[in-house]
Amino acid sequence: MRGEVLHYDENQGFGFITGADGNRYTFTRENLRRQAAMPNGTAVEFQPGGGQARDVFPVAAQTASPAAGTSAAPVQANPAPAPAVPQTQNFGRTADTAEPTDLWGYFWRSVTQNYFNFAGRARRKEYWSYCLFWTVCLLIIGGIGIFTDIEMGNFDTGISAAVTVGLCGTFLLATFLPSLGMIVRRLHDIGLTGWLCLVILIPTIGSLIILVFAFIPTQARENQWGPVPAGVRI
Repeated sequence: MRGEVLHYDENQGFGFITGADGNRYTFTRENLRRQAAMPNGTAVEFQPGGGQARDVFPVAAQTASPAAGTSAAPVQANPAPAPAVPQTQNFGRTADTAEPTDLWGYFWRSVTQNYFNFAGRARRKEYWSYCLFWTVCLLIIGGIGIFTDIEMGNFDTGISAAVTVGLCGTFLLATFLPSLGMIVRRLHDIGLTGWLCLVILIPTIGSLIILVFAFIPTQARENQWGPVPAGVRI
């Protein structure tokens, strides 16, 4: 995929690329196909995957050469300045329209494109949008399971809620990775390492700690996990 370097820190060996699909990707020094300077705005080719760019290498800008036998156009002494072109890239701020900023859009992106994504950042709205629709889906699936168990008479035969348990268990397993990735990206957004998600293993208090982290506002500056998420006013 073709893209453009948004930022690259030579000292930390970490940077960001905006792809031709409008999404942002992180990359490290190890992802470079060959060592080269990566100033802001460098055109690159890379292989996208899971929010990261791999096999990154700069590509030369294509320039048109004048045809043989034609004379060059005269150069004006004082050419008029070109009209300003509005910037379409805003380095992860509110002008980035490639990413969803509505509740359903955040949830759908989390269970599709970001299913295995443990890199980058997730603002509070994205986190709580995911939690909202995840809970709604679980209630609907649980309701379908209970209704089915009642119709099949499972509660009367001692089989208990077999269908309900099966459906809810399948849903929980299917959403385990995107849920974990959402927690990790939310921690990144407030400047913390994603490994802190392991505190959820602590009975009772672990979930409360994650809840507190979920309410902390976005870190209003670029950090090592990416730029400020789209839609955040800083």
